[in-house]
Amino acid sequence: MAEKKTSKELLNELVARHYADAAKAKEEGKLVAWATSICPQELLEAMDIYVVYPENHAAAVAARKQSMEFLEQSEGCGYSIDICSYARVNLGYKDIMESEACNIPAPDLVFCCNNICTTVAKWYENLATELDIPFIFFDTPFNHLYEAPDHTVAYMRGQIEYAIEQLEEVTGRDFDYDKLSEVMKISNETAYWWRKACFTARAKPSPLNGFDMFNYMALVVCIRGKKEGRDLFKLWCEELEARAKSGLGPWKEGEEKYRVIWDGIACWVHLSPTYKILKKYGVNVVTSLYPDAWTIRYETNDIEGMARAYSYYHANRCVDYVSDTMIGLAKEFDIDGVVFHSNRSCKLMDFTVYEQQRRLEEKAGIPSVVFDGDMCDPRILSQAQYETRIQALVEMMEKRKAAKEEQQC
Repeated sequence: MAEKKTSKELLNELVARHYADAAKAKEEGKLVAWATSICPQELLEAMDIYVVYPENHAAAVAARKQSMEFLEQSEGCGYSIDICSYARVNLGYKDIMESEACNIPAPDLVFCCNNICTTVAKWYENLATELDIPFIFFDTPFNHLYEAPDHTVAYMRGQIEYAIEQLEEVTGRDFDYDKLSEVMKISNETAYWWRKACFTARAKPSPLNGFDMFNYMALVVCIRGKKEGRDLFKLWCEELEARAKSGLGPWKEGEEKYRVIWDGIACWVHLSPTYKILKKYGVNVVTSLYPDAWTIRYETNDIEGMARAYSYYHANRCVDYVSDTMIGLAKEFDIDGVVFHSNRSCKLMDFTVYEQQRRLEEKAGIPSVVFDGDMCDPRILSQAQYETRIQALVEMMEKRKAAKEEQQC
């Protein structure tokens, strides 16, 4: 009888299979789409279009220290260093189409949803123009209020219906609504197990090391509508619940002394040092805004509900909502502090960092620090600056703990 695989073993296997299956689909003449990370992938999968995600691919390339070749290629073609490094890596890769880290096949169409940022619209439009392929765009107006108004949802539903027409035109066949229903059901189940797994970190000590959450996040992006993705997150959740029940912390060695929120994208290109410096001081990332970001849930067969769900990514919501959500997470996870990644690539998030920091301190008395970095560009982060900021945060968290203990005496 074969030994049961761990979720980490399965994770690595599924990541490798994802890229291999994409190459195989292309070889067999099947359609391949490049899509943004939080798009209605259900529509593409319902039409048996194989979907790969340039952001995921860029992160994988950066984590393997391969990003500079592609950054230099795109910058040499006139793309500014000030734009998103995911975009620059992908636009450079489009020209080279070869990486020692991992490869994705050339797309037959691109599918873009701007709920994550506005940069993607021009990035994907450029891809479509330069490659002369169809461009399907799903526009999600920014939510200036807590909830998306009905007229916005109606507008987005109309776009989903139009995207279905475009996919019928691209594929030359009728849309498969039965397959859509199946994919919607699996996507909802995957989102459920993803969030439940991430929220095991409420236990003290947390059974989850937050940087593992970043690694598992790759698959909640790219196989959310597939059964193997759902099964992976269910297995991961069961493993974490067992660890929590046994009182096991995030690391084999070392104590979880401080629990923090990480705000922003991970520095994929400097993943190891940013993780090791936190661990060195006993600081564990127990949550972020990402567990909810990929908890895209709606009723199966409810197109309008799906449209509404895709408008609720945190980067597409007002400052009040994000601030209140972060304060809620701080209470629920018993947070000691927050690490804000001021990501050169992510202007939308950066513009609110200092306001979020001010509100956290004012409303909840939670200390935080901001460090400068980037997800794929290795030229931005100073490890010395990063460690100095973490040291400062540890001092503030220790002072806060001491003050709490004094009040309890």
